[in-house]
Amino acid sequence: MIIKAKKIGLLSLLVLASFLSGFTVNTIISNNKEKMKKVTGIGGIFFKCKDPKAINAWYKLHLGFETTPYGTSFEWRDAEDSTKKGITQWNPFPQDTKYFAPSQKDFMINYRVENLEQLVESLKKENVTIVDKIESFDYGKFVHILDPEGNKIQLWEPKD
Repeated sequence: MIIKAKKIGLLSLLVLASFLSGFTVNTIISNNKEKMKKVTGIGGIFFKCKDPKAINAWYKLHLGFETTPYGTSFEWRDAEDSTKKGITQWNPFPQDTKYFAPSQKDFMINYRVENLEQLVESLKKENVTIVDKIESFDYGKFVHILDPEGNKIQLWEPKD
């Protein structure tokens, strides 16, 4: 009788432990989904213009931009960890560039993101138009998407 009671107690304890383990794992997974950062900031602003060299020169002269043929990079520090640096790129493109296609707009915004692969998988499930495949470079990973109005958006997971 005592052995049977111990077995029932042990079995009850195992069932309870199993339930609590499952609940804990489910809570962790749910919290990770809810807390997944998508966009963490603006990585760049790109726009079409008639004469990128003249625009670069104007911004350098009148607003103090340190321009190159690729625009300029604004360096900043992460608010949560001031030892981490980041950049936001500003870049004028020629009026006839095809880089913004399939969008017909004269601008494109680059958003900084964390975990680009996971974000793209999530966006696919949400039926967001993914324009191309993720590409990797020394300075990070990129992919392009379209918003509902056809604006091309560049997503960038930087290697700061």
